[in-house]
Amino acid sequence: MALITLRNISKIYPIGSQQIVAVDALNLTINRREFAVLAGPSGSGKTTVLNIVGALDSATEGTVTVAGENYQQMTAKERADFRLQRIGFIFQSYNLIPVLTAAENAEFILMLQGIPAQLRRRQIEKLFTELGIGGLEDRRPNDLSGGQQQRVAIARAIAPQPAVILADEPTANLDSRTAEDLLELMRGLNRDKGMTFLFSSHDPLVIAHAARVIRLRDGRLEEDSSTPDSL
Repeated sequence: MALITLRNISKIYPIGSQQIVAVDALNLTINRREFAVLAGPSGSGKTTVLNIVGALDSATEGTVTVAGENYQQMTAKERADFRLQRIGFIFQSYNLIPVLTAAENAEFILMLQGIPAQLRRRQIEKLFTELGIGGLEDRRPNDLSGGQQQRVAIARAIAPQPAVILADEPTANLDSRTAEDLLELMRGLNRDKGMTFLFSSHDPLVIAHAARVIRLRDGRLEEDSSTPDSL
């Protein structure tokens, strides 16, 4: 069943008297429970597509539908509310708040959603145990390794049980062993809990772990392939 549908999506940036076409009439469908990566060199449009899917940016042309909701028919506030409730984000720079503890960072979206404090804490403690960072709840981000910080970021993304988790170059700041462990962790969440993941990356390790590789070049679809276990 389709979770994300992009129809004739274009993104055009005016630069002085010129126009830069970041995404060019792209058509793409992502189904529920997929573990897919948007791959391509810098400037291929993969991060722009991810931002459009995540309602962080708007398409210049075309139609974006996520979890049955058409972004073009929503106000800016409705898109922001939808993003809060239905989209999970994992960033390459972790984006943790330094003055908050690991648990406070992980439960931040739940707090914005109005989930009571005790319920938030129980949910995060359970998640931390599942993600292998149990006991680190009260540490600050600066007291955690890169891999631990990224696991906190994963906990923050999946805690609200979003429709899709978007990960922009999530292994960029990690060594290969830590990156491998985290990709296996996310693949397990996809396989065992049915979570949908869409990455943007040029990292061969991420691409090797993906069940579906969507290659972009100059904002256009170049190749779309699936590995046997995704069929």
